[in-house]
Amino acid sequence: MKSLRSGKNILVSVENITPFGIWLFVKGKEYFLSYEDYPWFRERTIKSLQNVKLLHGCHLYWPDLDVDLEIDTLENPD
Repeated sequence: MKSLRSGKNILVSVENITPFGIWLFVKGKEYFLSYEDYPWFRERTIKSLQNVKLLHGCHLYWPDLDVDLEIDTLENPD
């Protein structure tokens, strides 16, 4: 996760983890990733879900889970 200590310029963060999915904040936008659509996030530790990196400005990577997602996929799921 890339961020400044003051909380400004946060590029990616996990904002909420619910029984139905996770909420991400990426470059000023919020996305909901349901466990139905993204089952590899279900039953994972909070630490592993929060360890997300934004690579190349358009690629999300969870190294602890070995999961990769393109932001375009979140914006255009079809």
